Amino acid sequence: MEKLEILTESAKYDVACTSSGSSRSGQPGGMGNTVSMGICHSFASDGRCISLLKVLMTNGCVYDCAYCVNRKSNPTRRAAFTPQEIADITMQFYRRNYIEGLFLSSGIMRNPDYTTEQLIAALELLRNDYKFGGYIHVKAIPGADDALLSRLGLLADRMSVNIELPSQGSLEKLAPDKSKQSILQPMGLIKERINENRYDVVKYNHAPRFAPAGQSTQMIVGATPDTDQRIITLTEGLYKKYGLKRVFFSAYTPVVEHSLLPALDTKPPLLREHRLYQADWLLRFYGFQASELLDEKAPNFNPLLDPKCSWAVNHREQFPVEINRAPYEMLLRVPGIGVRSAQRIVKARRAGSLDFQALKKLGVVLKRAQFFITCRGRMLEGLKVGEHTLLRSLMSGPELAQFQGPQVEQLSLFDDAELSPLPAAAALPAAALETAITAEGAAFDV
Repeated sequence: MEKLEILTESAKYDVACTSSGSSRSGQPGGMGNTVSMGICHSFASDGRCISLLKVLMTNGCVYDCAYCVNRKSNPTRRAAFTPQEIADITMQFYRRNYIEGLFLSSGIMRNPDYTTEQLIAALELLRNDYKFGGYIHVKAIPGADDALLSRLGLLADRMSVNIELPSQGSLEKLAPDKSKQSILQPMGLIKERINENRYDVVKYNHAPRFAPAGQSTQMIVGATPDTDQRIITLTEGLYKKYGLKRVFFSAYTPVVEHSLLPALDTKPPLLREHRLYQADWLLRFYGFQASELLDEKAPNFNPLLDPKCSWAVNHREQFPVEINRAPYEMLLRVPGIGVRSAQRIVKARRAGSLDFQALKKLGVVLKRAQFFITCRGRMLEGLKVGEHTLLRSLMSGPELAQFQGPQVEQLSLFDDAELSPLPAAAALPAAALETAITAEGAAFDV
């Protein structure tokens, strides 16, 4: 129990923990199964969502990454599980219905190959001896031999290789034992094995599945001066080149004292992490490109507006769009219209033209969408709004509380129905904006 306390505490900063995305049926004499819909979730004391037993094989590490609580130079309590202990704990917790699967990672013991061998031994006990059919997410160790990583992938449902820092310059300063090549190489190997396995599964009925839930990665936000533009551009490249299922972002929580890292009393940039997740959603489901969301002139997301609203405000020449004629791809770019509501609009307008009341029934958030759409050639009747009212309508509650602009506006008989431009980011209250960051070092070329 003391080991478990130490090693689960050390694993809590890794957020690359997801629902399964794979199906593994139960076998006679075995225990557990994995379904594609996902698995049960619980919440840790720090508010993060945990769906698995998240634990390290060991928090001892031969690397000295400055941002890591488990670095070798950090004076902390150390512990290590044997493969047998990992298997026993997982089975005991599963029988008690505490968990639905296992998320297993590790510090580097001796070297990457030895660490990977220990991970393989634990998973082989679970799969072969205990006949465990539940979900397993395992971390691939950068620098490990390709043959070992291939064996590991046949035992796990999902694999992940953490990038951690989004530029080569940041790696050289804060994680000198790691390199861009050592991280991207196993990503390429995993993608290659997954593609090969798809062919094998079709050709051979009982071919073992290689990481059927795909691969993911994690990036730390706020530990280095890398901009949001660099992070989201790298994210887009990883999706395109390596076929990742998810890229996770983790707001850096200062846990160690270091001259190159934020002070210990610095608050984690949770709002910035949230904006990156919103932008990630736009890349994966809304057809946006990273270059559309940020550029060199505006390298960081506006903390007051979500990325989609910010894009719409900055591209007012493309609005309003006519709901009854706009293509599906353009509907997705309207604030207040999501994937489901866009699909419903396309389906419903085949039977007749839509008005604003119909849109509300279809799930459109008119509070946001009304400024950017027309129905039957007309905007919402009586819609006359100034720049500050528009901004307040597009912001959520917590963001609205930060906005210190004028709360009232003088009514006039001669207000123009067209929208007025929003104030530039530089004109917004300084306290509500994050400090602009100058990036250092070369970005990953993926």
